[in-house]
Amino acid sequence: MPVTTRVSTTDRTSHPTLNLGILAHVDAGKTSLTERLLHDAGVTDEIGSVDDGSTQTDSLALERRRGITIKSAVVSFALDGTTVNLIDTPGHPDFIAEVERVLSVLDGAVLVVSAVEGVQAQTRILMRTLRRLRIPTLIFVNKIDRAGARCDRVLGALAGKLTSAVVPMGQVREAGTRRAEAVPYSAEDPEFTANLAELLAESDDELLAAYVDAADGEMPLSYERLSAELAAQSRRALVHPVYFGSAITGAGVAALTAGIRELLPAPEGDPDAPVSGTVFKVERGPAGEKIAYARLFSGTVAVRDVLPFGPAGETSERADASGGAEGPQRAEDPARAESKVTAISVFEQGGEERLTAVSAGRIGKLWGLGGIRVGDAIGVPRAGVADRHFAPPTLETVVVPRRPADRSALHVALSQLAEQDPLIDLRQDDVRGEVSVSLYGEVQKEVIQATLAEEFGVDVTFRETTTICIERPAGRGSAYEKDLDPFLGTVGLRIDPAPVGAGIGFRLEVELGSMPYAFFKAVEETVTETLREGIHGWQVTDCTVTMTHSGYWPRQSHSHAVFDKSMSSTAGDFRNLTPLVVMSALEEAGTTVYEPMHRFRVEAPADTFGPLMSALSRLGAVPHTQELHTAVCLLEGDIAAARVHALEQQLPGLTRGEGVLESAYDHYAPVRGRPPSRPRTDLDPLNRKEYLLRVARRV
Repeated sequence: MPVTTRVSTTDRTSHPTLNLGILAHVDAGKTSLTERLLHDAGVTDEIGSVDDGSTQTDSLALERRRGITIKSAVVSFALDGTTVNLIDTPGHPDFIAEVERVLSVLDGAVLVVSAVEGVQAQTRILMRTLRRLRIPTLIFVNKIDRAGARCDRVLGALAGKLTSAVVPMGQVREAGTRRAEAVPYSAEDPEFTANLAELLAESDDELLAAYVDAADGEMPLSYERLSAELAAQSRRALVHPVYFGSAITGAGVAALTAGIRELLPAPEGDPDAPVSGTVFKVERGPAGEKIAYARLFSGTVAVRDVLPFGPAGETSERADASGGAEGPQRAEDPARAESKVTAISVFEQGGEERLTAVSAGRIGKLWGLGGIRVGDAIGVPRAGVADRHFAPPTLETVVVPRRPADRSALHVALSQLAEQDPLIDLRQDDVRGEVSVSLYGEVQKEVIQATLAEEFGVDVTFRETTTICIERPAGRGSAYEKDLDPFLGTVGLRIDPAPVGAGIGFRLEVELGSMPYAFFKAVEETVTETLREGIHGWQVTDCTVTMTHSGYWPRQSHSHAVFDKSMSSTAGDFRNLTPLVVMSALEEAGTTVYEPMHRFRVEAPADTFGPLMSALSRLGAVPHTQELHTAVCLLEGDIAAARVHALEQQLPGLTRGEGVLESAYDHYAPVRGRPPSRPRTDLDPLNRKEYLLRVARRV
């Protein structure tokens, strides 16, 4: 994106800031809407085209070439005294992680829906999440000028598939033609005001009483009161106004802009409060320096401030891969790191402006935070913020350099990509010299391949994509080791199943003072690390690990000599001994392998019901709902994530190209039959003899 950079010395925070997300299913037209909003605000002279690769927010060469948004992008414009930071997000489900990170910094959102395709799979996922997080959301039904636009049907789908709390703010004339226009409703439209009053009364008892009185012939509700209540409930995410229009022709966009101004909140944080913010994007500058995009909820950050950051509740003693002066120092809180801010810029009227400080409410680009990661809290972490809104990746693949000499460069490149997208979750196999990454889909694999080639000069191929399973303990198991040669220490552990979603918990049944805290910490950290690969090689989760025995050799030395390791325990003893105890306890408990399951919905011609059911049966799908109408059939149920791609490929042939499939991750289910295994990347503590030899060689 061509950026105009201006230099200023102060943060002009006298005006409110609205951080607005544009979200949609792929190809609904959200990037085109972003271009229209920027043009109408006077930021750009011409409207960029996705097809021509001339948009403001799709700045990557790969985005312009493919015509899709891959990375979230921020661009700013002024709206009647309010600074709007517009965040354009990817629509393709393979890049849902980008949307995940943006949700935590939004004040409001516009959900774009195509008037032609209507409500799609990603639309439902996004709206469900927006409502759960109570993010104020307007809905824009785009492409009313396209052939096949069905505005009434889409409005019904919004109410039926997304939420009943939708209210149309206008009607469409000549839909499906280039002459299509959106005509806003007004106070003179009795049907509109009646529907509006009925919807708003559902969430306000006082308004409900006034509505009943008006229905009995008493004082009618004024349009001014309805408008004020609509704004109040929209800002509380109780109702969702629906606007119709076309980002290409500009029809209806003025009404949407008015809705953004009047119905979405622009909260003003306290610039004098302690600093609190969230990093939702990390990129590298021309010199390889890290640049963090951070939303400030309170406080003020200035150049040369030493800023604490890191995930709340975790140890973040992390060294930057590039090393040097930008690496983090230790903060007073051992769970956080800190670095000095060296430069700041904010988004201003389509460009960037260098400032010496950025205050609450704004989005700033911060330089100097070398150890920063996506999702980190800066300053004081916010309480009660959900870590994850969408399902984690369910696929993985091994990345193989075409030239063996590029192995080292590949690892560095993938490490930098993991800074920008932690969910790709690098998995290094030192035994085989391989690196695997987690994925949401095949398109993401193509993007990683192109990025590695274009930005890092590393040409790669991929192994076959496989499904990521998990393991859960099947019962209770315990194990105990005392002074196992060559380890000077005692570790006893018990593993118990925990409720689904509990993760891994660690508890003590021994006295905390029975050995130095550093040794307990070494055991706890090693337990978590060891459980990344269970009996079958998958991550073990939803369990409680209890330390039942502990013991150590106090620090000793020979007379008139220095410290003697052969007579004293170290943290290394516990880090090397714990994996053996963990895996012994896990073997006694046993584990069950679970695979990710998708909830699917298929809409197809009624006469294809039989072949479709047969195909679903062959793929192991379990239909829960079957509806057979005159013209169409609807099927909903569960299918293993590993078989979704096969269903996508077979559906056109089964339904004459008329079938529509929606699917999204729903839950994990036990694998039927022989459980799949994944090659281990650790020192294999399941093989006691080999493990001890490998540890001895490492030491």
